[in-house]
This record gives sequence, structure tokens and C-alpha cells, in this order.
Amino acid sequence: MRINKYISETGFCSRRETNRLIAAGRITINGSVCEAGAEVEPQDIVLIDGETIPVNRSKPVYLALNKPIGIVCTAAEQVEGNIIRYINYPSRIFAIGRLDKASEGLILLTNDGSIVNQMMRSEHGHEKEYVVRVDKPVTDEFTQTMSRGVEILNVITKSCKVEHISEYEFRIILTQGLNLQIRRMCKALGYRVLKLERVRIMNITLDHLERGQWRHLEKEELELLLAKLQ
Repeated sequence: MRINKYISETGFCSRRETNRLIAAGRITINGSVCEAGAEVEPQDIVLIDGETIPVNRSKPVYLALNKPIGIVCTAAEQVEGNIIRYINYPSRIFAIGRLDKASEGLILLTNDGSIVNQMMRSEHGHEKEYVVRVDKPVTDEFTQTMSRGVEILNVITKSCKVEHISEYEFRIILTQGLNLQIRRMCKALGYRVLKLERVRIMNITLDHLERGQWRHLEKEELELLLAKLQ
């Protein structure tokens, strides 16, 4: 089993966070520093910072947070404003994906490492919806170009749904998650993002969740979410 999958299934942290631990040399397998992509056998001894990995066998936790601006989506304790310390949940959880520090809105957190990779893989086409405010009037040409795809990071973004809301605002639904994608797309077209809020991930929405507040997913929405991941 790949080391990323092995550690995520313990509930200790996500696969993405595991990559950071590997890069920092904090994971060992049978006494040797772990390398990216390493395979783990059942008899192997895997340590993080020299300690055995606590296996999380507690009840699965699924949370929705309306993230404020300034909170960082990382489990790294040394990072000021990290999301885990902000929520201060009584058991270990980690964020599913990211929402950059300057953005706000919906992000999901869990202790269920098995669903993270399914939600993060862009080929699965899971929708994420955002409301964006920019510094110049939104034109038909702008929305049409955004929807067709924009060249950023040496690739053309996937086609997406873009809707003009008001003079300076638009709604966009993405099925991929490139680094700072919406901000980079807008910049490529001569616009600057003033406010970026994620309002939906798949079937989970902000609803009336106040900024800075979190809630457990309701039974019906969790069942639908998990069904969509099959």
C-alpha cells in the first residue's frame, strides 16, 4: 500500500499532509527516512517524528466550516491561524482540500481519510461553486472567455459554468482545483479579485452558516455526498 493511503486510513492526516511530512523527512519506514511514493507492507514499522501513528478508530466526523479570511487550511501547528487550531475540535480532523488564506466560505473537514482522495481528484468532476467580486465591470466577453477556459500555469483550464450576477460579481462552478485558479484566471483577463467566497461543494452548501461557524453534516446530506463518491 502507498504510504499516503496507509497514513490517511489511520485518520492521522490527509494524503496531501502526508506528502508534506515526507518532504520534511518526518516519516520513517523501518528506521529509514521515507521517500515519496514508498510502499508499505503490513509488517513494516512506520513512525512520524519517531512515534507510532495513533490509529483513529473513533466515529467518523464530517464538518462544514464557513471559513473566514485569514484562516490557513493546514494542520501544521506552527502556522499562525491554522484551521485545526481555529476550530479546536476535540478529536483529530483535517481539511478536505484548500481555500486560500485570502478567500472565505465553505470547506469540509473530516477524520475519514478514505474520502479525501475521492473528493480531490479532478477527473471525478465534483463541482465547487464560488461567488466572486472583481475590480472592473463583468462583461459578456469576460464570462464567455472564463467559461471556455483560460491559460494559466501552462495549461488551459477546463470549461466551466460562469454566470453574471451584478455589475462587479459573477458565479463560477469549477470541476478542477488548480492552485489559486479563479484568481489566476481573472488576472489573465485583466481583472483583480476583491472577494472570493465558496458557497457549495458538491451537494453541501453554506445555507445559513454564519462566517466563522461550523456544523456537523446532516445525515441526509452526508449520505448523498458519500453516494456521489461511489
